[in-house]
Amino acid sequence: MNASAAELSDDWGDISDAELLNMQSEYLGTALPLPLADSGSKVAKELDSTGKRVEPKMAAVCAEEPGHSASPRKRRRPGLGRNPMERFWRTHLSVTEVCGQTWCELQVAYGYELPHVGRIKEESAEVKIGASIHLIRELEVHKVVEVQVLSREDRQAVTFLNLLSMIPPLQAGNLVRELPVFGLLEGVFLAGVIDELHYSEKGELVLNELKTRRDNALPGPAQVKGHSLQVRLYKLLFDSLVRGDLKRDHVITHLRLRPGRALGAGVLEHAGKLSIQVSTFGELLDLLLMNLSYCELPPIDRLSLEYCHQGSAMHIGTQDVPFAEPQLRVELRNYLSYWSGHREPRRGH
Repeated sequence: MNASAAELSDDWGDISDAELLNMQSEYLGTALPLPLADSGSKVAKELDSTGKRVEPKMAAVCAEEPGHSASPRKRRRPGLGRNPMERFWRTHLSVTEVCGQTWCELQVAYGYELPHVGRIKEESAEVKIGASIHLIRELEVHKVVEVQVLSREDRQAVTFLNLLSMIPPLQAGNLVRELPVFGLLEGVFLAGVIDELHYSEKGELVLNELKTRRDNALPGPAQVKGHSLQVRLYKLLFDSLVRGDLKRDHVITHLRLRPGRALGAGVLEHAGKLSIQVSTFGELLDLLLMNLSYCELPPIDRLSLEYCHQGSAMHIGTQDVPFAEPQLRVELRNYLSYWSGHREPRRGH
């Protein structure tokens, strides 16, 4: 259900996660298909021009420089005298972009300088196989409908409706998949999508992230480093959301959205089916913030990485990921220091 600001795959033979499916959702005006949970809740998904389902990515909301086309080929070359956030016209980042830095920061930068390279990657056989495995998992709990979006506010509204629709199943102790998370961390707005949340037999809330691999073996330490960072950042964002830490200004300022903007007919129709009565983006945002403040959902207790073989779709293994917030924030500040221009990008392994 979400496409990430050009959330990047890695070069390690893995498919990063469901967020990879968002690579082509840079543009507005597409129809958003909504996977409907068996319980009746609805989760929005996006279709690209070929009909492939991709995540509605938050980075697409405001990655353009004012006065310039959304097409990378028509943009002028990013200015070299500014920090990366300014040069690449970013006001926020996707989680997978930050995780890509663990492998090679130059590759992340080249993804903006040479966007056609990313388009070649997304057409690879590995990406397509990984996408199909994620789709099979998703269809176990969701059906798909379409929601027409007409504006940036509509796109973000779909993400908010997705999250709102998943709060009741989580409160009831049920499994949910592709749950959007976002928020302000260390001064930068980050966004991503959690593959799966479920409760263990002990009542623990478990985050399970699916990774598909070309090789029928667990990944090496360099690959696990990026995967581990990803799920730890997801926990940090989710826990912050359910604590009610997200503020109205965080969303409006960092995503450059207009709270007074009327929502499109397609979004309003979908909201009505969820028994949500709103008319503007700001009203929906306020409703989301209120629900998050009073939902009383627990923080995530366990982080798990599940590896699956692309060729056979067979389970390879599962690894638990330890979490220590002070250490994670030190790592995050280090990665974000590149985006703020405090250091040069580092080469990969």
